Amino acid sequence: MSVKHALLTLLDRAPMHGYQLRAEFEASTGATWPLNIGQVYSTLARLERDGLVTPIEGGDESQRLYAITEAGHAEVANWFSTPVAGEPARNEVAIKLAFAAGTAGLDVAEVVQIQRRATIKALQDYTRARERAGADLAWQLVADSLIFAAEAEIRWLDHCETRLARAARTRPENGSGAPVAAVSVEQPGSRR
Repeated sequence: MSVKHALLTLLDRAPMHGYQLRAEFEASTGATWPLNIGQVYSTLARLERDGLVTPIEGGDESQRLYAITEAGHAEVANWFSTPVAGEPARNEVAIKLAFAAGTAGLDVAEVVQIQRRATIKALQDYTRARERAGADLAWQLVADSLIFAAEAEIRWLDHCETRLARAARTRPENGSGAPVAAVSVEQPGSRR
């Protein structure tokens, strides 16, 4: 998430001070990404240093008002015209299952079930939040993204269960309680 570009985009609409920026940011994302006011002001300081925003007169005396510069407009245009890098994100669930699969005596299927219950609950929460969003297009888009990601994780957990079951059928019965080293936990989207 590029807080820098999100704040620049908001300033591209109108000059604002830090608290306004935080409120607009959270309204646009349905408060999915709470933004610390300290992060807002540290980002504004970097944007000012880089010549992308400038403080201007006006507004409340206790609040410094910022406006975007021409360089800032160009940065926003560049952000929207450049795709987000498709680097694989670190998926903590995948890492947890990978380590679980190699841990002797651990019920990996139960680890999968614990995650599934949490993801289903999150999916229900996101769905309710999307319904509450009404006609707010920005929040609908964010909620859709969260819902699709949760649905994808549930499908992937189904796949993990299938792999675990297959590995359990082929595991040698030596009674050693050895870890299920043969279990391969795939990343979402790596199905063949």
